[in-house]
Amino acid sequence: MIEDLRRNYLFSDLDEAQLQRVARHAAHVHLNDGEALFEQGDLATRFYLLLSGQVKLFRLSPAGNEKVVDIVIAGSTFAEALMFLDRPHYPVGAQALQASELISIDAADFADMLRGSVDTCFVMMGAMSQRLRGLLREIDDLSLHSASCRVAAYLVKHAPAGTESFELPVAKQIVASRLSVTPETFSRIIKQFSNSGLIRIAGSRVTIVDRAALDVAADTCAAAIDAF
Repeated sequence: MIEDLRRNYLFSDLDEAQLQRVARHAAHVHLNDGEALFEQGDLATRFYLLLSGQVKLFRLSPAGNEKVVDIVIAGSTFAEALMFLDRPHYPVGAQALQASELISIDAADFADMLRGSVDTCFVMMGAMSQRLRGLLREIDDLSLHSASCRVAAYLVKHAPAGTESFELPVAKQIVASRLSVTPETFSRIIKQFSNSGLIRIAGSRVTIVDRAALDVAADTCAAAIDAF
């Protein structure tokens, strides 16, 4: 566990005694595909480091509609900012999109330890500031740019270097929610891109046929998709 912690930016500046302390209060968690980690509104006593798999963070409206807030990938931490609040509650739910392994960390003990580690405090503030800037860029994108632009930027970003064909990393409805479009709108845009000769789509496999044209469609909001 200590080596897994040491490889993450949040814990990399901790000394051996601090790492041992974190590990003593931590636990490994395994989630099956579709299993919930915590629910929106639950008391937030732990934060998490994802070692493998994918975890969806989402909010539910009073009507029960789901909005995907983030897709957490391996190597990322989440819910750590809540440790600075008094009796915090998770503002989102968390659910595994595939079998996942995590380290669950005692938030109160970690916050207590931070009081003696100024360097670690600055690392955390820097990381949270970067995340906030990404969210602000995303708000600008959602406000100022069309759904087609957001979908194009997502496709361009996820096309691996050196190849034009790739599998969507998560289900289409998850991508749609993350881009703040309905699944029907997402499918309609994908069909439009396909009919226009920009892409080919077969199941979850996307092939970019005309990258230059897709780049033009994506260019105005590509920066806002970087954090996804």
